[in-house]
Amino acid sequence: MAFRWYIVHAHSGFEKKIAESIKEQAVQKGLTDLIEEVVVPVEEVVEVRRGKKIAAERKFFPGYVMVKMELTDATWHMVKNTAKVTGFLGGGGKGRPVPITEKEAEAIFAQVREGIDHPKSTVSFEVGEQVKIVEGPFESFVGMVEGVDDEKSRVKVSVSIFGRATPVDLEYTQVEKVA
Repeated sequence: MAFRWYIVHAHSGFEKKIAESIKEQAVQKGLTDLIEEVVVPVEEVVEVRRGKKIAAERKFFPGYVMVKMELTDATWHMVKNTAKVTGFLGGGGKGRPVPITEKEAEAIFAQVREGIDHPKSTVSFEVGEQVKIVEGPFESFVGMVEGVDDEKSRVKVSVSIFGRATPVDLEYTQVEKVA
């Protein structure tokens, strides 16, 4: 059997429901031997809400679902006619969809693994931006961002202590942007 990865275009926000629906329909229609895998590629991110780190998921490709299947008339129609699916990526119009290469699929899954191993922060700071320290010994001080280290989720802030500018190294969770 020639299982290949296909990209299915879906309504944004419904990717996980569509993935489940494809799996359920495959069972109902006896096509489980033709559908190997259905995936919504996501990465782990760290968001800061109310000063607390919260792990969350972010979709790599909002509005898309990956399906590894053998393309037959039955599987093509089943996926294409799933609610909230607008079609396949590639193939154009009424033609058959074009699968992505194994190399392209592996690159996507490498990104997913990287996101799981090293969650990214959704908070970003810029040099020159004003921030308020919300935690630690300098709590309630306001300072200017001098440096940003996205890899370590740290920021260097210059605060005025006794009239002198002093650099302080802090985690993203210890500061918040001043509006």
